[in-house]
Amino acid sequence: FFLACGIFRPHLPWYAPGKYFEMYPLEEILLPEVPEDDLHDVPQEGRKLSASRRADFIRIKEHGKWQEAIRAYLACISFADAQLGRVLDALEGSPYRENTIIVFWSDHGWHLGEKQHWHKSTLWEEATRVPLIIDAPGQPAGVCHRPVSLLDLYPTLQDLCQLKTNQELDGVSLAPLLHDPATKWDRPAVTEFKLGNAAVLSERYRYIRYRDGSEELYDHQVDPQEWTNLANDN
Repeated sequence: FFLACGIFRPHLPWYAPGKYFEMYPLEEILLPEVPEDDLHDVPQEGRKLSASRRADFIRIKEHGKWQEAIRAYLACISFADAQLGRVLDALEGSPYRENTIIVFWSDHGWHLGEKQHWHKSTLWEEATRVPLIIDAPGQPAGVCHRPVSLLDLYPTLQDLCQLKTNQELDGVSLAPLLHDPATKWDRPAVTEFKLGNAAVLSERYRYIRYRDGSEELYDHQVDPQEWTNLANDN
């Protein structure tokens, strides 16, 4: 059998029971570091994505609610975690606990002011990175740093469930990485947003190319915040 549980939070609006807000005292909320010149080396198409829906970010700052907004986001994440825990507790107490594959993921990330943006819908790290946890019977625990795609989930489940198909799929099975997270992996993760815009992520670099041919390149080894666009360096 297959069971899909869609947990709505932390989707807007950021409402959650008060006890989850109490987990994050307002005075302890840290704001993201946002350099004033962060967009100076970003091409025009990238700046357009940054500016889209920026009005919300401007209003939040004008009313002094930046910390409160981040607090609400964190509270909603913890509220969602608690609901996931209820599902896992039920599985743990069922006869299926030893023979069930669990996959946990999100559909997109979220900017909390990074790149002067609030919301999703960019090709930078904050919007395209998602949590991804796969727990499959017989597979060892571990942390994998290889770049993968959500397109890989379907072929992975096919592989783990030993289901045969003649379909041609865009993704590939992640079963080798589940068996050994350090397995050699030469496939990047590709994200597209609006026609002609795409980001390619390797284990070290993010490369973005926009519909007009403009580019961004970030070295995550030395610049995990993606503050320095190397695309125009000679």
